[in-house]
Amino acid sequence: MNSNFTIRVEEPRDYRTVENLTRDSFWNVYRPGCTEHYVLHCYRSNPDFIPELSLVMEKDGQIIGHVMFSKAELSIEESGKPTGEKLPIWTFGPISIHPDFKRQGYGLKLLNFALEKAKALGFGFICMEGNINFYRHAGFDLASKLHIHYHAEPKNSEVPYFLAQELIPGYLNGIEATYTPPKGYFVAEENPDAFAQYESAFPFKEKLVLPGQLG
Repeated sequence: MNSNFTIRVEEPRDYRTVENLTRDSFWNVYRPGCTEHYVLHCYRSNPDFIPELSLVMEKDGQIIGHVMFSKAELSIEESGKPTGEKLPIWTFGPISIHPDFKRQGYGLKLLNFALEKAKALGFGFICMEGNINFYRHAGFDLASKLHIHYHAEPKNSEVPYFLAQELIPGYLNGIEATYTPPKGYFVAEENPDAFAQYESAFPFKEKLVLPGQLG
């Protein structure tokens, strides 16, 4: 991979370019079409959004990658029952790489840079949903190994797509807890008319049902 790239904080002038990038990156990947660009669009005005970790990757003056982070929380449990206590944590995504630059190592470079910056900002624990075959290279493992459960799965299950990493060792302090994704990630489903209006402003792209999409 050519190392001629830079990573910087996203600026308002980048917003539309980054949303187009995100749309191109996710189109027909997990579902026919995608919603990730709308999630990003709405998140910028969400109090859980972390502006200093909305990062763009540039190569030869072109934005080829982007990642954003969000505040989240864990619901702490004791003997399998909620205690009512919450632990602040963080999650990230969407992380986007331009289709012309995928599978060339840029996504991992961007993510590793972002995680180092997150750790420097005091972020202790990250969990997210993704492919372990990719994210293990950035230090992630199954969240169940840390006794963190995914809200939509049975408590004792080993959820292959629910991943986690302690950026600050010992941050969890041995707790057991359940994670529910922040509401900001479901904005398209909760506001279908607003999403349709937003999507109509982009160039037409054909929605396809493809192998490997989520059911």
